[in-house]
Amino acid sequence: MVSGKVVGTIVSTRKVDTLVGSKFLEVRLFRNGEDTDEYLIAIDTVGAGIGEKVLITTGSGARLALDDPKTPTDAVIVGIIDETL
Repeated sequence: MVSGKVVGTIVSTRKVDTLVGSKFLEVRLFRNGEDTDEYLIAIDTVGAGIGEKVLITTGSGARLALDDPKTPTDAVIVGIIDETL
């Protein structure tokens, strides 16, 4: 899993049927608690918004976070981070 901050929303009018209704967010990744110049697009499953820190699962595990594990994805937001200790 990785963490980052939501910086934008992606609008897609045409997509695979299993992704219709999904919310796509652009996330700036953190490494060692610091911002990086790395970004990714993730499907939001928790209602995250711009400016929130989020927890993202990637790879084959990302599909398992969705209702249909056959959905083509490799990044899914699975949590909103309240604080880092």
